[in-house]
Amino acid sequence: MKKIVLSIEGMSCSACSIGLEKYLKKQKGIIDASVNLVMAEALITYEDNLNEEDLAEMIKKAGFKSLGNRDLLSKKEETSGKGKLIFFTILTILVLYISMSHMVSFPQIPYLNMMKYSKNYSIILFLLSIPYLIYGIDILKGGIKNLLHQTPNMDTLVTIGVSASFLYSIYNTVTIFLGKNMNVENLYYESVCTVIYFIKLGRYIDQKSKKKTKSAIEDLVQITPTKAYRKEKNEIKEITIDEVKVGDILVCQSGMKASVDGIITEGEAYFDESFLTGESKPIKKKKGDSIMAGSLNIDGEISYKAKKIGKDSTISEMVHLVIEATNSKAPIALVADKVSSIFVPIVILIAILTFILYLGLEKNLAIALIHFVTVLVVACPCALGLATPLAIVISEGLCAKQGILVKSSEVLENVSKVQSVVFDKTGTLTYGKLKIDKFYNESTYSDQDFLEIISALEKSSSHPISSAFQHYHSKKYLVKNYQNIAGIGFSAKINKNEYAIGNRKILQKYNLRNSLNRKEEELAKEGNSIIYIIENNKIIGLIGVKDILRESSKEVISILKQMNKKVIMLTGDNQLTANVIASFLDVDEVVANVMPKEKENYIKNLKKAGKVMMIGDGINDAPSLVSADIGVSISSATDIASSAANVILMNDNLLNIINLFIISKKTISNIKQNLFWAFLYNICMIPLAIGIFPIKMNPMIGSFAMTLSSLSVVLNALRLKRITLKSH
Repeated sequence: MKKIVLSIEGMSCSACSIGLEKYLKKQKGIIDASVNLVMAEALITYEDNLNEEDLAEMIKKAGFKSLGNRDLLSKKEETSGKGKLIFFTILTILVLYISMSHMVSFPQIPYLNMMKYSKNYSIILFLLSIPYLIYGIDILKGGIKNLLHQTPNMDTLVTIGVSASFLYSIYNTVTIFLGKNMNVENLYYESVCTVIYFIKLGRYIDQKSKKKTKSAIEDLVQITPTKAYRKEKNEIKEITIDEVKVGDILVCQSGMKASVDGIITEGEAYFDESFLTGESKPIKKKKGDSIMAGSLNIDGEISYKAKKIGKDSTISEMVHLVIEATNSKAPIALVADKVSSIFVPIVILIAILTFILYLGLEKNLAIALIHFVTVLVVACPCALGLATPLAIVISEGLCAKQGILVKSSEVLENVSKVQSVVFDKTGTLTYGKLKIDKFYNESTYSDQDFLEIISALEKSSSHPISSAFQHYHSKKYLVKNYQNIAGIGFSAKINKNEYAIGNRKILQKYNLRNSLNRKEEELAKEGNSIIYIIENNKIIGLIGVKDILRESSKEVISILKQMNKKVIMLTGDNQLTANVIASFLDVDEVVANVMPKEKENYIKNLKKAGKVMMIGDGINDAPSLVSADIGVSISSATDIASSAANVILMNDNLLNIINLFIISKKTISNIKQNLFWAFLYNICMIPLAIGIFPIKMNPMIGSFAMTLSSLSVVLNALRLKRITLKSH
């Protein structure tokens, strides 16, 4: 199974994107497809026996064109079409003046008087309409193609309307030259011109607005520099980013950006990683620390070894995730999709019935045609198609700027429905930066040797507790046969001695009586996490390790409770220690002494009462994160690709949990507003176009109203950029 994001040319409305999506899903070898109108992209999941050329051919058969796999690390310049639009704006004013100046008593152009010089009048308007047909050739081609592929869209509506007006006008032009001068009143060349002009104007405004919505994503793409500085013998050589190879030693001086992901081999400097984490405070980096492509060296000079380059870099993984999320579909989008899929055929049917009705009642082909074309033009489903994807793209950009990676738009919608928020303790509510608070050495070793042995054993562990022993590392102890004991601890050997280290449950595993029970209670009351040390099936010590609460933990829990969320702490730590921290943070419920499987079962049971968000450190909480409706991982950037979570927080500030709730709530509200106004527009405009109400409407006014409808949705979606978020 493979995934690819292809840029698509030729989509102009929701009916286009929905039609292409449906067509792709029906094709053999396509597992899933999601087409995004705003991004003009298709996220396709397909079987290994297909390739990009096969997909491009399928897209071509559907009436569109694949521009290939999106290059995430380059930005193609798009032609804006501004020059053509200015030219046709001037030409449209001229067309309207020629055709309507007599209606408002303006001076008429010599020899173009409608009644006196009907032949001149008709032929000049015919000639002026030709450039518009050329200007709108993409609309006309798209309309015909989609009609042939049985996926009619906005282009189809416009093509039918414009073609009918143009052909009818040609017919009347011929009759004028045959002597029927009164048929000059049945010319609709200006409708052909104005409809195409307003469609193009609307698309130009849409493209400009869509570009603004994608700015946050494009900012990410542009972060990585195009050059690098490689150490070669005794000199530093400037090279392009494509020339960098894994293992190269590169240099990053003050004011420069890191070219690739790497490990510092020499020097130290302060780096700004706000583009990735949302954290504005510079971070000090020294030898052995990792740096990410695009991070800015504020002060200092370092050498670093290239570790991840090109599409493997952290920033590329981040962009891939953001783009996949924007191309996925939230459940609320299905409402617009279902409506749009049947909307265009219904509009065509309404237009035909309107034409027949007026032809029968008025006995006037011209009047029937005007209403027919107006219905087709005014009922454009563009606003419906833009309602959801525009809001999602803006919100994904907002999340990315805050250092919140949301893997799908469905997640963004579901966050607003969460009722219970579950926190892991170590590494989540706390920093996971542990220190030894107190220990009891019941062995024959000196305290120094006792701690060095434990440090050597802990060095093999990935659990955050191991960091508490880093100051006691010694190379004189060789650890063998390390084995993790899920939810309890681990076992290993040093020389001939067998060790086991873990929480209280490790005593049950080895069938040992707890001789240090009273001392454990003493340490737990002081808020320590407890570690038992077993050597050759005998308890030789007890260590109390303290963690540091995250600065924002108490504030975040307080805000969540104000949002009427149930807040739960779920930890493998002992009950006494958990109660001390839970009491300080004022959580609603604390569940302690649970193993990973028990955590997972607790989440599954909790889901019966409503949607659940689980927040963990992404190391030991993977089963719980997967089981929850929304799994949030506080992970380092290197965990992006492998994280089991739906959401990844790129920094350690829990306030981004609140920001995620704010963005989700505002996004769903904005989408509902967009859908409401889009539906209301069509409910009002179609009856007006039919002529049910005494207000007159023609194709020119209809096309202008359609443009305003799309613009209103775009402007409303852009309001999301002004959301007030919690600062770090």
